[in-house]
Amino acid sequence: MEKLTRFEVTRLISARALQLSLGASPLIEQEKGISLYELAKLELEKKVLPLAVMRAYPNGEIRRIDVS
Repeated sequence: MEKLTRFEVTRLISARALQLSLGASPLIEQEKGISLYELAKLELEKKVLPLAVMRAYPNGEIRRIDVS
């Protein structure tokens, strides 16, 4: 798997935190007192997110990078 940039990581965490705030089910066991942001970050670290990054390159190539 290609390494994600800090911008891609931030975008993935914020997108997942938004999904959780709108009522999506957590993909890992939720600890008591943990924020939605921290939960999204843990899901990314454990590689359970069903999300992908579409990375565009200067030569016009577009690659799909799966997070899980």
